[in-house]
Amino acid sequence: MKNLAGRTARVTIRPMKALLIFVLAAVSISLNAAEFRFGAATVDITPDRPVALDGQRNTRISKSPETRISATALALESREGGKVVDQAIIVSCDLVAIRDGILQMVRAKVQPRLKDFDVRKLFLSATHTHTAPVTQEGRYNLPKDIMQPAEYAEWMTARVADAIVEAWQKRAPGKVGWGQGQAVIAQNRRSVFADGSAVMYGKTDTDKFRGIEGYEDHNLEALFFWDAQDKLVATAINVPCPAQEVGGQSRIHADFWHPVREQLRARHGAGLNVIAWNGAGGDQTSRLMYGTAADTRMRKLRGLSRLDEVARRIVNGWTEAYDAAQLDRHASPAFGHRVKDLELPLRVVTEAEVADARKETEKFAKDPAQRWNYNWNQSVVTRYELQKASDPGTQKMELHVLRLGDVAIASNEFELFTDYGVQMKARSPAVQTFVIQLAGSGGYLPTERAVKGGGYSAVIQSSRIGPNGGQALVEHTVAEMKALWATPGKP
Repeated sequence: MKNLAGRTARVTIRPMKALLIFVLAAVSISLNAAEFRFGAATVDITPDRPVALDGQRNTRISKSPETRISATALALESREGGKVVDQAIIVSCDLVAIRDGILQMVRAKVQPRLKDFDVRKLFLSATHTHTAPVTQEGRYNLPKDIMQPAEYAEWMTARVADAIVEAWQKRAPGKVGWGQGQAVIAQNRRSVFADGSAVMYGKTDTDKFRGIEGYEDHNLEALFFWDAQDKLVATAINVPCPAQEVGGQSRIHADFWHPVREQLRARHGAGLNVIAWNGAGGDQTSRLMYGTAADTRMRKLRGLSRLDEVARRIVNGWTEAYDAAQLDRHASPAFGHRVKDLELPLRVVTEAEVADARKETEKFAKDPAQRWNYNWNQSVVTRYELQKASDPGTQKMELHVLRLGDVAIASNEFELFTDYGVQMKARSPAVQTFVIQLAGSGGYLPTERAVKGGGYSAVIQSSRIGPNGGQALVEHTVAEMKALWATPGKP
C-alpha cells in the first residue's frame, strides 16, 4: 500500500504541475500576445507665404523655404478578442516647440473624426529646428503683410490632424523592432570658466576656460516598423540633441533631419515615414565647442557640409541599429500607454533676480523691435508678483509613458538637460529607453550645477521649473515606467 500510495502520489502531482505550467503560459500569452497594429503618415507643413521664424531673439522673415518641413504621425494600437488593450498616436513636428494651445487645437480637430480613439492618448513633439514658423501671437513684433502666427497655427494643425487620421486609418498588423547605434551629434554647449561661471556657446580658446559643464549622450535609439509583407514602413529615431545646425538663418529649414530623411528614403523608398524624436538635450548642440579645425579638414576631405556630416553620422548610427534589429522582429509586443497629469514646483524667483528683470524690462519696453527680450524679462516680474501673493505654485505637465516590447518611451515638455535623461535611462526597467523632450513649451529645465553656473538656459528668465522640479519629473517618469513593467500589457 505504501509503495502504491507513493506511486499514486507521483502520478497525481505531475498532471497538476503540467496544468499549472499551462495556465501560467496562457496568462503570459494573454498579456503579451495581443494583436499589434500600427500606421504612419507624413504631411508637409511648409507655408506657401512669407512667415516669421521662431527660436531667436530677433525677428526673422522667411520669404521662401530652403527645405520643406513636415509632421509625421505614428499610430499604435493593441487589441485582444476584438477589444482595445491600448492606443497611442505620437506626432513629430518640424517646429521649435509645441507652443501652448497647439496640442489642444489638434485634439479638437481629430476628436470628431476618430470616434474609436481617445485623443488624450495623442501627443506631439518638436524637433526644435530654429527655422520653422512662429505659432504663437505676441512673441515678436511682426509686419502685417506676412502669414500671421495664428493663421499659420490654424492651417498647420489642420494638416497635422489630416496626418493623424491617415495614420490611424492605415493601421494594420505588422512587426516592430528596436535597436541602438552610436552617433556623435550632441555637444554640451555650456563652457565653464575659472570663476565658476558658465556661458552657453562660451569661448573655449581662452586661458580662463576650464571645461564643458555636463555629459553628452551619443547613443542613438531607433524603432523600426515593417508591414505584413516585411517592407519597412516607418522608423523613429531618438537623438539627444536639438536640430539647430542652421538655426540662425532666415529661411524655413528642417535642419539636419532633412538630409537624414533624404538619405534613408533613397535607401528604403520614398514613402518611408521618419519620426524624428528630440531626446533630452536642453544643454546640447550639434555645433562643435572645440576642435573645429580638425572637423573642417575632415569634412573638406569628404566633400561634406557640416549639415551633411551630422546627417552622415545619424544615418550610420541608424544603419548600425537596423542591421541588428531586423533579425529580431516582434508581431505581438507588450504594449501599454500611461498618461499622467503632473504638477511640478515652480522655480522660486529671488529678490536679486526680479530686480535684474525689472531693469531689463524698462530698457526694452519702448522699443517694439525688442518684444522678445521684453517678454522674456517681464515673465519673471509677473511670476514674482504671483509668488508674493502665495507660494511659488506649480506648473502642470502631461506625462506620457509607453511600453512597446522591451522599449520604454517617455515624454516631457521641456528643453530638458541631458543629466535628467541619463537618470531616466539608467533607472528604467526597459532594455532600451527613449526620452522625447519638447512635447510642449515648458522652457529650459536646468540642473543644479547649471543654475550655480548661470548663463542663458539656466537663468530664471529661461527656466520656469528648477532642479527640484526636474528631479520630481525623473521620479514620476521612472515610477510610470516601472508600473508598466510590473503589469505588462495592462496600462
